[in-house]
Amino acid sequence: MATPTTVTPVGTVAGPTTITDPVVPLGRTHSARGRWIDRWDPEDPTFWADGGRRIAQRNLAASVLAEFLGFAVWAVWSIVVPQLPAAGFAFSVDQMFWLIAVPSLVGATLRIPYTFAVPRFGGRNWTIVSALLLLLPTSAIAWAVQRPETPFGVMLAIAALAGVGGGNFASSMANISFFYPAREKGTALGLNAAGGNLGTAAVQFAVPLVIVAGAGLSLERAGLMFIPFVLLAAFVAWRFMDNLTSAKADYRAFAAATRTRHTWIISFLYIGTFGSFIGYSGAFPTLLKGQFPEVTASIAFLGALVGSLARPLGGKLADRLGGTRVTIASFVAMALGALGAIAALRSHSFGLFLTSFLVLFVATGVGNGSTYRMIPAVFRAGVVGAAALDRAAKAAAGCIGIAGAIGALGGFLIPRGFAMSTSRTGGLEAALWVFIGLYVVMSVVAWAVYHRRGAAMAAAAV
Repeated sequence: MATPTTVTPVGTVAGPTTITDPVVPLGRTHSARGRWIDRWDPEDPTFWADGGRRIAQRNLAASVLAEFLGFAVWAVWSIVVPQLPAAGFAFSVDQMFWLIAVPSLVGATLRIPYTFAVPRFGGRNWTIVSALLLLLPTSAIAWAVQRPETPFGVMLAIAALAGVGGGNFASSMANISFFYPAREKGTALGLNAAGGNLGTAAVQFAVPLVIVAGAGLSLERAGLMFIPFVLLAAFVAWRFMDNLTSAKADYRAFAAATRTRHTWIISFLYIGTFGSFIGYSGAFPTLLKGQFPEVTASIAFLGALVGSLARPLGGKLADRLGGTRVTIASFVAMALGALGAIAALRSHSFGLFLTSFLVLFVATGVGNGSTYRMIPAVFRAGVVGAAALDRAAKAAAGCIGIAGAIGALGGFLIPRGFAMSTSRTGGLEAALWVFIGLYVVMSVVAWAVYHRRGAAMAAAAV
């Protein structure tokens, strides 16, 4: 049975109204601060069945839309940059890779403050604000790409604005984690993450079509096309999302995570998985246009697409086989994909190049899911007692936030690696060999710490 709820409708000043539809079960809304739920207990089966699940699902759907657009804006420069020469810009290869890389650097930096913004301002309120912030980079793109005389420094600052989209992932994941019970949290966060990652593929598919619709090249549409969708996402968040008064920032758990060596080991591994996904997604359109100009770069979205779809698969495989085993296998597959790309460059084989990068993208997606699956298992290993398990769960949550921020740095390092390789050796091979070496090191670290016979974590089947 629905419990009558006293609310103050948003935008009104006076008098509470009693309603029977449990829009906010056992809570109340304050018009001055937005819609807040004062009691939220998803671990209570009765609460969850009597409306809690429905409200959590409603918030998840709205969150996915906002995060999807955040990722799309974060990645838009990956598809804008290859078109800049046709729009009259005369930037060097190194400068073009800087434009691709800097949004990831800014996005990685913003992830930790965005995580704490949810308990500070409310998940609904911050989703509205973070969605509207996307108007800054999209409007700036539309203005700048019509002016080939724009100095590189100004273009770099405008590209940096796109980093706000990268912060959306952290706040969205933090917000949804408060809504779901522990038994369903993994599935909800997996859907949230996959929905966001698909924004990268969507923008790389849609922008090439939109900018050439009609006569000529209208690159400003790469920014203008987002504006109505950003406004829609902000409206959906305002209309359908809720704030939780019970969502509190746990700074102690975050601090505890920083004091644990496993936080930094997993963050290193996550640079190789999620960082590779973001880095290759950003660089792939430019790589295609530079190495195979005879082939349309509009197929570049395939990489981000298969990588996004593979992420939930990585989590499922990790549940069955163990996160460490799947993570190691993903690094091996990434190394093989990079070797295939080197062979393709030497033979100028587009088919092999595309296939190799698709292998890379699938492996990064699988590794994303499996590495995230390792985190709670690592912090639970060897822990006994309810209080200790609670502390371990909080430390694991802090590790997730730190690893997400550090892992995103790969989105900066990989494009810069390709830029340095091109400027110093005239090609991409040197960068790919470095990446292969790093994947080998990462797989060895994962094996030695979490899977090697005799290692402290091996018995826990992390």
